[in-house]
Amino acid sequence: MDAIHAKRSSVPHLETVDTGHAEGRSRDLSSIVRASLDADKAVDVISIDLAGKTTLADTMIIASGTSARHVSALAERLIERLREVGVKRVQVEGLRAADWVLIDAGDVIVHVFRPEVRGFYNIERMWGDEVLVAGRGRPPVASMPEAGWRA
Repeated sequence: MDAIHAKRSSVPHLETVDTGHAEGRSRDLSSIVRASLDADKAVDVISIDLAGKTTLADTMIIASGTSARHVSALAERLIERLREVGVKRVQVEGLRAADWVLIDAGDVIVHVFRPEVRGFYNIERMWGDEVLVAGRGRPPVASMPEAGWRA
């Protein structure tokens, strides 16, 4: 799990700080991911806390794009932003087809789906009430106004 180093990104107003512990890095990464997806108009973004439940990651974030082109764009911009803030190894699967793109950033795993594919696999269901869904009567995912990204 790579540390996030203090760095100024080419994305306006984005800075991250190495907090020195895994929980802080995971929270920073989650905030960056959510801000990126929000800036690029992802749909139905949810965050699932995996800490203490699995060793795969601390957080899983799931989002939808409106089309294969939108899914691809969301994933490509997110990968670019993660690399800009110092995430050294970003593993990506499914980008070419852009039906379901998996982005493994170490402490945070991101799934970006076309809506039909997301509905078919319904991976949120596996995690039950641990899901935080914006706009569905549950706590919203955190916003990152300090990131300063403009759509």
